[in-house]
Amino acid sequence: MIHFNKIFLLLFFLIIISCSSIPKNTQNSCEIFEERYLWYKHARGSYEKWGVPIYIQLAFIKKESDFNWLAKPPRRKLFKVIPFKRPSSSFGYSQAVEGTWRQFKTETNNPLATRARFKDSVDFIGWYVNKTTKILKIPKNDAYRQYLAYYKGWGDYKNYSKDKKAIIYAKSVKDIANKYRKQLILCKKNLEKKKYIIF
Repeated sequence: MIHFNKIFLLLFFLIIISCSSIPKNTQNSCEIFEERYLWYKHARGSYEKWGVPIYIQLAFIKKESDFNWLAKPPRRKLFKVIPFKRPSSSFGYSQAVEGTWRQFKTETNNPLATRARFKDSVDFIGWYVNKTTKILKIPKNDAYRQYLAYYKGWGDYKNYSKDKKAIIYAKSVKDIANKYRKQLILCKKNLEKKKYIIF
């Protein structure tokens, strides 16, 4: 019985690792979903729930974590050598900070949501972009301004023009989103053919 439990735990661990590993080619949305079809289902579910295009969900994750489920900001260094505190509590695919993640879980009634799970991360991005549209009147398909609001926060968005790094990042996200959008046009039909696959 003990031996069986060990085997079960090992298999469970291997499944978790395989589902959470970084896709081989994060530059291509079709290849990402070909390798992780369940992710397509989750991203499509977020789109149906919040109206945020799949290519924008992916572009945010690409920029924030490059699809690394355990991503964290690098630690600051004291005297350029000694590892110190991280600059924020950002974590996971979406790099959501703890306070905003708590707000998301409360407002969506999803207390078990975790930042290291793709399904919850795209749900979070959908929720955040939807709120940005309500608060700042930015269209959901405007990758550039939506990312500025994501990076700066709703309160500080008005000051984005003073933040050169934010502008560079937002332009990058716009380019990534446009590339993903064009790619998804080519493979959407094939992805939809698989929609009844359960795994």
